[in-house]
Amino acid sequence: MGVEGCTKCIKYMLFFFNFIFWLAGCVILGVSLWLRHDEKTSSLLVLKYEDTEAPNTFYVSVYILIAVGAVMMFVGFLGCYGAIQESQCLLGTFFACLVILFACEVAAGIWGFIHKDQISKDVIGFYDTVYDRGSQAPAGEKKEAAAAVLKVFHESLQCCGKSDVTSIITGWTTDLCPKKEGLGINQNCHSKIRELFNEKIYLIGIAALVVAVIMIFEMIFSMVLCCGIRNSPVY
Repeated sequence: MGVEGCTKCIKYMLFFFNFIFWLAGCVILGVSLWLRHDEKTSSLLVLKYEDTEAPNTFYVSVYILIAVGAVMMFVGFLGCYGAIQESQCLLGTFFACLVILFACEVAAGIWGFIHKDQISKDVIGFYDTVYDRGSQAPAGEKKEAAAAVLKVFHESLQCCGKSDVTSIITGWTTDLCPKKEGLGINQNCHSKIRELFNEKIYLIGIAALVVAVIMIFEMIFSMVLCCGIRNSPVY
């Protein structure tokens, strides 16, 4: 019983792509959880100095990614089951979910491309705020609090000072700079912050592109299979 010929081949191809889609959802969920709990980024984004907190833009993106991974796992299972059962209802629901997911992914991709440098700018702005306030504060608790925040940046990223060279060489943070083989590290924190978050954004972008390609094939195969089931003499 069921579909025959090329449509049967489409059925198993759809099952295969859905299994890959489900695995991709597992990978995205795993990567997003890793991004959320990565020691280097977590140590920076939980910092607070007086009334200023580290920006949470990156975590908002990660939480969205966690939700997307979970939904992908559910939709992938739905597609696998619908293909094996040759259910038009399940396949139609699966196709509708794919269209919604694809539209959301395109919208998120456009937004991410437009604001791809915003996360780095926000974190750099937080670092500069603490740096400037700490440099102007008199010796005491406020200066020590600023020094503690900056030290986390310096040790996590192995950097020191702002983007200008004078801040690295003569700034008040010189004593907070990490040491390497007896020498102070003189790479500014602006470039290291950009490097850290750009790497993670590119990782997210590559994962999204691979998933988008899989989704396009799945939408095509699901509609072909649904039409094949409808036109099958068995039904």
